[in-house]
Amino acid sequence: MAGHSKFKNIMHRKGRADAARSKLFSKLSREITVAAKTGLPDPAMNPRLRLAVNNAKAESLPKDVIERAIKKSQMGDAADYTEIRYEGMGPGGVGVIVEVLTDNKNRAASNVRSLFSKYGGNLGATGSVTFNFDRLGQIEYPAAKASEDDMMEAAIEAGAQDVESDMGEEGSGHTVYTAFEDLNEVSSALEAKFGEASSTKIVWKPKLLNEVTGDSVATLMKLLDALDEDDDVQNVYSSADISEEELAKLG
Repeated sequence: MAGHSKFKNIMHRKGRADAARSKLFSKLSREITVAAKTGLPDPAMNPRLRLAVNNAKAESLPKDVIERAIKKSQMGDAADYTEIRYEGMGPGGVGVIVEVLTDNKNRAASNVRSLFSKYGGNLGATGSVTFNFDRLGQIEYPAAKASEDDMMEAAIEAGAQDVESDMGEEGSGHTVYTAFEDLNEVSSALEAKFGEASSTKIVWKPKLLNEVTGDSVATLMKLLDALDEDDDVQNVYSSADISEEELAKLG
């Protein structure tokens, strides 16, 4: 794919090797438990839990694991998790947002700060990075589910803000963006028309991208990988715009 990969690089995910997938399953289970604990343990009555369960299904988390995660929220000895957002600057002047879900705030803070320092970044104060990001709902469908025009028409009718469609041979399909508070309504409308989405989530989408080139690319990718590997980290977002040519140099 020629040119810049733009938002495909922004929400950074590691490869699906067995060890990485196991870690991903653990994070998905933790989000389900927290979502169920902060509301009703019924996805039909708890929007956050419904979102967590849908995301888990999209990543092929087994049904029995999902059910155990929900039941765990009702146990008296279930761990109390704290949600924390860290913001900082990475190599190449890239803004980085790190969402943490942890049962040990001191450990999480120490680890995140250490990783930023190790890979040439700096943690900032709250709001130092998020001003360049929008908090949006994101709904993804495979290209085969609808034509570009049909998806655009349905998304606009449902109240979405924007649609990005990549219909090439290696295209990722349709990505629909909604206002944070409209995600459930829009996703329900699209599901009624096109079936279940391949992914439905809340994301931080940058307003402006930072092009990264040269040595900064490798260092930035190491930072994003290391953050994503941390057990307390749920999601990592950045404003990086890295061309396919630059990524290819990493080998």
